[in-house]
Amino acid sequence: MQSAEIRQKFLDFFEKNGHTVRPSSSLVPENDPTVLFTTAGMQQFKPYYLGSPSPYGNNIASSQKCVRTSDIEEVGDDMHLTFFEMLGNFSFGGYWKKEAIEYAHELITKEFGLKIDFVSVFGGEGEVPEDKESAEIWQSIDPNLAVKKFGRSDNFWGPTGAEGPCGPTTEVYINGVEIWNIVFNEYYKDKEGKFTSLAQKGVDTGMGLERLVKVIQKSETVFETDLFEPIMQVAKSRIVADHIRTSVFMIADGVTPSNTDRGYILRRLLRRAYVKNKDIDPVVDRVVAHQSYKGLYTFASNTKEVIKEELDKFRKALDAGLKQVEKGADPFTLFTTYGLPLEIIAEVTAVDKAKFQKQMAEHKALSSVAGENKFKN
Repeated sequence: MQSAEIRQKFLDFFEKNGHTVRPSSSLVPENDPTVLFTTAGMQQFKPYYLGSPSPYGNNIASSQKCVRTSDIEEVGDDMHLTFFEMLGNFSFGGYWKKEAIEYAHELITKEFGLKIDFVSVFGGEGEVPEDKESAEIWQSIDPNLAVKKFGRSDNFWGPTGAEGPCGPTTEVYINGVEIWNIVFNEYYKDKEGKFTSLAQKGVDTGMGLERLVKVIQKSETVFETDLFEPIMQVAKSRIVADHIRTSVFMIADGVTPSNTDRGYILRRLLRRAYVKNKDIDPVVDRVVAHQSYKGLYTFASNTKEVIKEELDKFRKALDAGLKQVEKGADPFTLFTTYGLPLEIIAEVTAVDKAKFQKQMAEHKALSSVAGENKFKN
């Protein structure tokens, strides 16, 4: 089963069960200044969890484009990605734990024919009590199913950003990997970290398409699935495949390289990819032409131009920096004088991080003193 069919099967299942299917929102959040990128399927529906009426009904399903940047350094292993699609079903007071768990079990075991290893539930922590109800529901469906209990770090989700809806989760594991995270939004967490009960309970689930495809296609890693195979043929590197795929989707939603915020993330991804593979255009072509995205996502017509302009700038800085490496320049000089990010410097020369940090601290102290003297004069 190909990724496009898997995605559609998920959406069709929930549409058949009374959900309105909504398209993905932009990677750039419209009304959420607390995050740089859309990181979860529920983000575009946040107001409906807080009581605003949904124009699409109380039950929704979607496949959402997401970017998470906290794991950039981990990309290249078997699982971590910066861009991914999040399959999700959502309910704003429409149904609760029993229906959400029954949907998950039916879709996983009957529609996709997969065997669940075990499920996990929230075991309670601090002021938030144990989720006994979810454990009982799972065992009523399958008495032989193993149900494990974990704390807040594993089985409590949210909020996205500094504050918002959140709650305990139940998670589905297949082949030892978490496939589906089902969140029961019972609380609102404010900026001070205080929890209050939500007047309207909500269901928010997330299942990474890439992980699901890996399991269904029996691939060793996500990079051997049909989502990555054609890209990997020209990218040659997992980091290049991931970073260029992410960059193409970012540019499609209006992000351009810069030194701040979203633009800096895009710049960082492009530069990391370029160090691994100088021939980026064929990788862009494979992403844009990918069969799984045909008719679903629209890419920017100037994608290659944006990337070329950025990499031309970087190439000049990198060439100048490499010449200095040959002359014995240390990482601190490459960073302060030639503007090369530390992670890029580490790709071309050895970095003594302790020494670098000490030099940076001294540099900041000198800059501060110089600034004060200038002010006094």
